[in-house]
Amino acid sequence: MADAAEQLQRIYLEGFELQSFERYPNCIGVLRDGCIALLRSTPDGLEIVGTAGWRMGELMGVLIEKDGRQFFQAKSEMLEATPERLDELRKFKRELEQLLSQ
Repeated sequence: MADAAEQLQRIYLEGFELQSFERYPNCIGVLRDGCIALLRSTPDGLEIVGTAGWRMGELMGVLIEKDGRQFFQAKSEMLEATPERLDELRKFKRELEQLLSQ
């Protein structure tokens, strides 16, 4: 069973920013290079809530497809999911998942 405090310390030491959000009081935000994920504590340690996305102001843009193109969307705001952003998101998710599984 993983210890949430140790997991957060490991994540922080790897260069991720930790942030709390008023609208998600039971989660902690993990951010880096424009990417964001929400984590929640479980009896087995921290887990990612939903899927990681792109930071858009105070919101998380989720990846969507519209008219054959990919975008990050947060409410009515949309941001193009460029190949660079998608690569950064894949790297972010991979590294975060590895840190959570240690």
